[in-house]
Amino acid sequence: MAVTNRTGHAGRGTGRPTLEQVAAHAGVGRGTVSRVINGSPRVSEETRSLVEAAIAELGYVPNRAARALAANRTDAVALVVPESQDRFFSEPYFSHIVRGAGAGLAGTGMQLLLTLAPQGRERDTLAQYLAADRVDGVLLVSVHAGDPLPDQLAALSVPVVISGRRSADEPLAAVDSDNFEGAREAVAHLAARGRRTVATITGPLDVYGAQRRLDGYRSAVAGAGLDADPRLTAEADFSEEGGRRAMRALLDGRPDLDAVFAASDVMAAGARATLREAGRRVPGDVALVGFDDSAVARHMDPPLTSVRQPIEEMGRTMARVLLDEIATPSAPPRRPRIVLPTRLVVRESS
Repeated sequence: MAVTNRTGHAGRGTGRPTLEQVAAHAGVGRGTVSRVINGSPRVSEETRSLVEAAIAELGYVPNRAARALAANRTDAVALVVPESQDRFFSEPYFSHIVRGAGAGLAGTGMQLLLTLAPQGRERDTLAQYLAADRVDGVLLVSVHAGDPLPDQLAALSVPVVISGRRSADEPLAAVDSDNFEGAREAVAHLAARGRRTVATITGPLDVYGAQRRLDGYRSAVAGAGLDADPRLTAEADFSEEGGRRAMRALLDGRPDLDAVFAASDVMAAGARATLREAGRRVPGDVALVGFDDSAVARHMDPPLTSVRQPIEEMGRTMARVLLDEIATPSAPPRRPRIVLPTRLVVRESS
């Protein structure tokens, strides 16, 4: 004999409304209710409102433990950063990605597990952990060309979303900012300010985003008819010390340079220190532009003109895409490639 709950709807001998009852009450399918509960973006706002109203009216409470067990789920997502602790804690980009991903998972009941996995023993431990089905999906940040980790995860059938593609032909779901256009706009701004000998400090060129920023720099240099001397390009590693070293190399090769586009704010801070040591005024002698628009840019002296990329939005978008993959395990993965726009924020350094 069925038991009637407090709303008059029959439960399954427990007095609690079921997922099927919520679906019937809202006039949708069971899978749609599941997607709403799991925070999937593949539900219209109108349908989401109907389901949420049905949940509230029936007093439905998801039994997360039972649901996870039945669906072979862990209700956990790993955010994997294949970088050293030094880089993770010195680069503001990572903290903003973590904050955005956490916001994207808020209210879903999913735990966010942060893992640093540089090459070596940590990478082996991570592979073993993920192979044991300890998480439902992976958010992978800062991937270098040739890194086997994304393909290892795909081989394990673990849903994966990457922050930054490995190449133009990235086969996995990826969320990125428009690195090319951001760099192109930065250099065009310097040219419009009358700078003719514009140097650049790149990130490591085995990172696709760094390659695209260099491509954007070259496009703007060509478009404005600026000096394209190879000595105006120096590669670094996104660190402050890397920015210092690269700036010294640029001054040695082209002491007449009058502007620098650094592919991160942290490297721009290192370049600023070297310029000061060399007696060069910013922006009087050398205009300076960075990339990220982090707190570093706002607190520099003078405040740094920088390309703002929506880092927290990237983290939130990654989480939404991953939740969608997790919520529809039987469907072919969509694996979208999403590119978010950047914006130049002009300050006193240029």
